[in-house]
Amino acid sequence: MNKKLLRIILTVVLLVGAWLVEHFAALPMWQLLLVYLVPYLVIGYDVLGEAVEGIMEGDPFDEDFLMSLATIGALLIGFLPGAEPQFIEGVFVMLFFQVGELFEHYAEDRARKSISDLMDIRPDVAYVERNGSVEKVSPDAVNIGETLIIKPGEKIPLDGTILEGTSSLNTVALTGESLPRDVSEGMEVISGCVNLSGVLKVRVDKPFSESTAAKIIQLVEKASENKSRSESFIRRFARVYTPIVVISALALAIIPPFFYDSYATALGVWLYRALTFLVVSCPCALVISIPLTFFSGIGGASHRGILIKGGNYMDALARLSTVMFDKTGTLTRGTFAVEAVHPETLSEHELLHLAAHVERYSTHPIALALRQAYKNEADSCKVEDIKETAGQGITASINGKTVSVGNVRLMTTLGITPPVCERCAHQTGTVVHVAVNGEYAGHIVISDQLKDDSIAAIDSLKQLGVRKTVMLTGDKEEVARQIAEETKVTEYHADLLPADKVDYITRFITAKKEGETIAFVGDGINDAPVLARADVGIAMGALGSDAAIEAADVILMDDKLSKIALAIKLSRRTIFIAKENAWFAIGIKVAVLLLATFGLANMGLAVFADVGVMVLAVLNAMRAR
Repeated sequence: MNKKLLRIILTVVLLVGAWLVEHFAALPMWQLLLVYLVPYLVIGYDVLGEAVEGIMEGDPFDEDFLMSLATIGALLIGFLPGAEPQFIEGVFVMLFFQVGELFEHYAEDRARKSISDLMDIRPDVAYVERNGSVEKVSPDAVNIGETLIIKPGEKIPLDGTILEGTSSLNTVALTGESLPRDVSEGMEVISGCVNLSGVLKVRVDKPFSESTAAKIIQLVEKASENKSRSESFIRRFARVYTPIVVISALALAIIPPFFYDSYATALGVWLYRALTFLVVSCPCALVISIPLTFFSGIGGASHRGILIKGGNYMDALARLSTVMFDKTGTLTRGTFAVEAVHPETLSEHELLHLAAHVERYSTHPIALALRQAYKNEADSCKVEDIKETAGQGITASINGKTVSVGNVRLMTTLGITPPVCERCAHQTGTVVHVAVNGEYAGHIVISDQLKDDSIAAIDSLKQLGVRKTVMLTGDKEEVARQIAEETKVTEYHADLLPADKVDYITRFITAKKEGETIAFVGDGINDAPVLARADVGIAMGALGSDAAIEAADVILMDDKLSKIALAIKLSRRTIFIAKENAWFAIGIKVAVLLLATFGLANMGLAVFADVGVMVLAVLNAMRAR
C-alpha cells in the first residue's frame, strides 16, 4: 500500500512536469508521447502486466484489460487525422484507477482488521513440563497428555483440562464478551483464551491442529469461499458483461463514421467516445465493492463472537421466516438446579443437607445440583457405606442414619409409597425422594433452568419479522409445555428422538414459501444432523464444541440467544449495503454511458463514473464492519 501511494505521488509530480514540457517546449507529437509515457508507465505498469497476463491465459476480459485498452487508446488517438491529443487524459485515467485501487486496499485492510484481531488468538509458544523442567516449544510440537504451564498474561495454546490452579480467563477474542470466565481444577479450557490471574497446569486433550483456535481461524479464512447470491451473480455478470462492452465500444468507434463525409476525420471523434465508453463501463465498483461488503460484514460479525461461514449464509439469515430451537442447552441452561424443597418430617435445610451428603461422590447432574444447593458440604458429618442402585438412586449412612435418595422405584423397594404433592402440580422437573431409616422424609424438585435472555431473544426474533419460533425437544410433554409458555414460542413438539427432529425440520422446509429460509438452533453436540439439514444451522454456546464448528453454518461463540437477532440484523444490513452499491454503480454508469455515446461526456466524467463511483462504493462497503 505504501509503495502504491509513493507511485501515485511520483506520477503526479511527473505528470505536472510533462504538462509543463508540453506547454513550454514545442515538441512534435511522438516526442510528447514519450514524455507522457514516463508517468504512464510508472503508475500503470502493473495494470498493463495483469492485462497481458490475462490475454496470455485466454481470459482477457477484466477491468485491467478495459483500463489498459482505454488509456493506450487515449495516448494514441492524437495521431489520427483531426483528433485532439489526449495524453494527459490517458495518464489521468490510469492514475485515478490506481487511486481507486488504493482506497480498495485500504478498505480491505480495515475489513481484515476484525479478522486479524481474531487471528490474535493463535498462540505463538507453549511451555511444557518435560523431564522435570519446563521447555518452550511450538504449540504444534506438543503431544496429547503432556502438561502445560500457563502463567498470567499468556494465551492458552491448546485445549485441555486443568490439573492444578484457579484463574480467570479472558475470552473476548472468541466470544466478543469482556466478562472473564472463572476456571478451576477439573474444568476444561480452550486455546485462544488469555490467562488473567493464577498459574495453571493443564493436561493437553487435543493436538494443535484440532484445537479450538486452529479450527476457528481455519473457518474464518475459508468464509470467503462461500459466496452470497449477489457475489456469485456479480462474478458471472462480469464475465459476460466485459466482452459485450468491448464489442459495443468497437462498434461505437467503427460504425458511426461510415455515415460521415470523411470517415478518417469522424473516426477520431467516435474513437474518443468509444474510449470514454470503455472507461465508464469498467465494472470495478461492482466487482470490488460487493465482495468487500460481505467480507466486511463477516469480519464485523466475527469481532462480536458470531462466526458466519460465508456470504451465502448471510443471504439465508436475512430471509429467515422460521427459527427452530433445541430445548436443553439452547433455550435452557442444560444444567440442573434445585427448584423446590418439600420436607415431610425434617426442615428444608436438614432434608437438603442429607440429600447432598448421600450424593457426595456421584457424577450424575442431579447429584451436582444437590451439592450446589447445599454449600456446606465439607462439614463434620460422617458419610459411610455408600451403595448405588442403577436406575433407582443411592443409599448411605450419615452419622449413623441410613439415608436413601432416589426415585419412586427406590422408595418402593423400601416399602414406601410417596404421598401426592399438590405443590408439585405447578412445578415441572425431576422429583428426588428422600427416606431416613426407612421413613419418608420429603422430596426435592430439580429442573433445568431457562436462560436469562431466552424470552427476550424470542421476542426480538418476532420483532424482526420471524413468523414462527418452534421448540423441538426430547423432554417430556409437561416440561416442554412449561418452557414453551414461558418463552412464548409459536409451537413446540416434545418426546422427540434425534431422527424425529430431522423429520420435523424436513416437513417445515418442504412447506416453506419461495425465498424463505429456516434455521435450527442447537448446542452442536447432539444436534449435528438437524443443524446440517436446516437452511441455516446455528450452533449455540459452541466454545470448544467440535461438532458445532463442523456441522453449523453460523456459530455463536458464547451462550447468548440474543446473538441470533444480532446475526440477522448484521446480515440484513450487509445485504442492504451491497444492494445500495449495486444500484448506485449501475445507475451512474448507465447515465454516463448514454452521455458518452452522444458525445456529452468527456474523459473526466468517465473517470468519475468509474473510479469515483468505485471509491464511493468501497467507502460505503466499509460501513458493513
